[in-house]
Amino acid sequence: MNTRTLLRQHGVALRAMLVFTLVLGVAYTAVITGVGQLALGGKADGSAVALDGETVGSSLIGQSFTDADGAALPEWFQSRPSAAGDGYDASASSGSNYGPENEDLIAAIDERRAAIAESDGVAPEDVPVDALTASSSGLDPHISPEYARIQIDRVAAARDLPVADVEALVAEHTRGRDLGYLGEPTVNVLELNTALAATSR
Repeated sequence: MNTRTLLRQHGVALRAMLVFTLVLGVAYTAVITGVGQLALGGKADGSAVALDGETVGSSLIGQSFTDADGAALPEWFQSRPSAAGDGYDASASSGSNYGPENEDLIAAIDERRAAIAESDGVAPEDVPVDALTASSSGLDPHISPEYARIQIDRVAAARDLPVADVEALVAEHTRGRDLGYLGEPTVNVLELNTALAATSR
């Protein structure tokens, strides 16, 4: 292969790389980003949740509502436990990977059950399973309506709100099954707590 042929092939390869970089790396990205912003702006921006114009989180990622020592704050609805890093760490998304007979998992469940039963004034056997175990991602932003309901009296008392008002907020933020039959009803904790904060002012 002579030098002229080699240079020609390198030139073709370089031009092809530049064209495809512009078409697929720049133009395609710009078009898809533009369509996403026009059609689904909130979701394209990470489904941010705002309070008083300030972003307080994403409706797609759970977060804790605890004090600096990790104790649950009574004025907030509590999220599902998280095993992702130090809790709800999106860079360390995972479950505990403990089997059902793991002693550490059993001890953690027993501890959570006792704490929730005491704080929410319910019988230990009435504490829902999603209040006791982490999701497989550790980032689940939802709890069951049953877990939300057992927290209503505590939250209402801590905020000096009528129980009926807090019940209405939970009902308003309860989402049914997808397409009417897929999955289970859920409550997004961050969205519920944001609405609660706005109501309490």
